[in-house]
Amino acid sequence: MEAFAYTDINAPLVERCRLGDRRAQAEIYKRYAKAMFNASLRITGDYAEAEDVLQESFLSAFRELHSYKGDSSFGSWLKRIVINKSINCLRNRRLQLVPLADQHDSAAVETDSGEFDAEEIGWRADVVRRCVQELPDGYRVVLSLYLLEGYDHAEIAGILNITESTSKSQYSRARKKLLELARQHGL
Repeated sequence: MEAFAYTDINAPLVERCRLGDRRAQAEIYKRYAKAMFNASLRITGDYAEAEDVLQESFLSAFRELHSYKGDSSFGSWLKRIVINKSINCLRNRRLQLVPLADQHDSAAVETDSGEFDAEEIGWRADVVRRCVQELPDGYRVVLSLYLLEGYDHAEIAGILNITESTSKSQYSRARKKLLELARQHGL
């Protein structure tokens, strides 16, 4: 089997950014701003904070572009910056994971495998997005990192300085709380 080298389609643009080309920076911003804003918003849960994180992330990325080695896509590298800054934003707000005593045991509609039956619940994207924003910070962060950003529980544990089992339990509780909120919103 022949091996293929990874090539980032943005490599020429990134190189121009390294040379201080403002137009290249504007193009990189245009390509990634919306996705990075959404990633930050899912973690911070606050529109204004997500905007601030977005701006700080791009400034950091352009300032630290020399540390980007190209062994992953530029988008992945930038997303890591955005996620770290979003989490730091939460830490500055004194991120508190919800204690076990505050667990909400709702009668969740789940399949035998523990997954939610999306057809039975009738999810609507706009309502679900609002419900996610209503989750406590700890729940929302773990749920977003795991479900939406694709990190596994070991990676989340490292990012948040928690145990892997805490990440798993926060994710499980977040799913249950999300279902409870969805029911309150008429889903």
